[in-house]
Amino acid sequence: MSNVFEYAPAPESRAIVDIKPSYGLFIDGEFVDGGGTAFKTVNPATEEVLAEVAEASDADVDAAVRAARRAYTRVWSRMSGAERAKYLYRIARIIQERGRELAVLESIDNGKPIKESRDVDVPIVAAHFFYYAGWADKLKYSGYGDTPLGVAGQVIPWNFPLLMLAWKIAPALACGNTVVLKPAETTPLTALLFAEICQQADLPPGVVNIVTGAGDTGRAIVSHPDVDKVAFTGSTEVGKAIARAVAGTDKKVTLELGGKAANIVFDDAPLDQAVEGIVNGIFFNQGHVCCAGSRLLVQESVADEVMTRLKRRMATLRVGDPLDKNTDVGAINSAEQLAKIRELSEIGEAEGAERWSAPCELPSNGYWFAPTVFTGVSQAHRIAREEIFGPVLSVLTFRTPSEAVEKANNTPFGLSAGVWTDKGSRILSMANRLRAGVVWANTFNKFDPTSPFGGYKESGYGREGGRHGLEAYLKTDENGGTA
Repeated sequence: MSNVFEYAPAPESRAIVDIKPSYGLFIDGEFVDGGGTAFKTVNPATEEVLAEVAEASDADVDAAVRAARRAYTRVWSRMSGAERAKYLYRIARIIQERGRELAVLESIDNGKPIKESRDVDVPIVAAHFFYYAGWADKLKYSGYGDTPLGVAGQVIPWNFPLLMLAWKIAPALACGNTVVLKPAETTPLTALLFAEICQQADLPPGVVNIVTGAGDTGRAIVSHPDVDKVAFTGSTEVGKAIARAVAGTDKKVTLELGGKAANIVFDDAPLDQAVEGIVNGIFFNQGHVCCAGSRLLVQESVADEVMTRLKRRMATLRVGDPLDKNTDVGAINSAEQLAKIRELSEIGEAEGAERWSAPCELPSNGYWFAPTVFTGVSQAHRIAREEIFGPVLSVLTFRTPSEAVEKANNTPFGLSAGVWTDKGSRILSMANRLRAGVVWANTFNKFDPTSPFGGYKESGYGREGGRHGLEAYLKTDENGGTA
């Protein structure tokens, strides 16, 4: 008799989502044909082509920026904060009403498990619009003034398509700016559905414009002379290119870039709870998380016990259909990303680290990678230094808190960290010494619209979320005061 518990499939229906054969650009409140070519967006779990999407040309980007400028000058910046708040509240309520539709579409286009898009992404998306709606008429109390910048050009990644959209658009609109946003080319569909939500909310034309495309479209937005603010979330390499492109201009910039977060487990930590945090830290969203806890630092005295419990827990993770409500780990977002994960994992083995992957049967179609852990990792290994951006964990050990801090900070990145210990004083001490924008205590990957998020060093600069997230969208003088 087998002791393996078999889960009956519990698929979410695709019927709630109406995916169109082709999509245009959303400019000045209307969907229009793009001047460039079209590209295909693919379901990473099946490799099924979902739709053809217009690729915006430079002329399309210019039209979107001009529409945003008109809306800013004539309507949005002249509107009271209380009136802007009504639109943001309306958008938030529509997101809640259409939450199931958004979650299903996100999982189909992105590959993430439905229980994550349904129970994490969409609720936090709505919460961001509710939260910043509350700020719209209270900007003078923020400490950053109440003068908007103008037109914000925003470029977002594929790992949290809808959530990153909310992080960017909600504070921009609350502060009185208008937006030209480009979603990632592999995950454009929820952004285009959000455009429909803007129409449903009767948002004035031109306040939000969504142009789809790849790197050239993003560069056109960033370099456009009539864009006042650039907000980017994505790779450190692209972030550096953006910083160079805007150097010498008066554009305000925020960059939320890569990470290689340390998840630090002390010998007095509640180990079962820590193991759940380790799993959530690296296998949530297939490891496609810039603040993923991809480096596990374990105190030597409990390292063997932690690894035994971690492997036992990893063996229970269910990898498969993102629309199955039982699924824990979905599909890798693209063939290109899967190739990168495989390459770095092979390098880890070649450098002498010991690889262990969870025993699971991967689907024959789509892009898949089993949850994997490397032990015997040193600071010099590439898998300990480079962002893999997949379900791959590197394990290092330490003896003292000072050694843990030294190893945790020995990285060009500085986005996040986790600390697991029973001692509150140690948590505070570690948090003050870790060079990371976010430090979680006895938890990991917890997000809230009231809390600022952002990094140091090559993880970027600026903060998103909370009161601090307003600063990036308001004018301040050279001394840091309000304009």
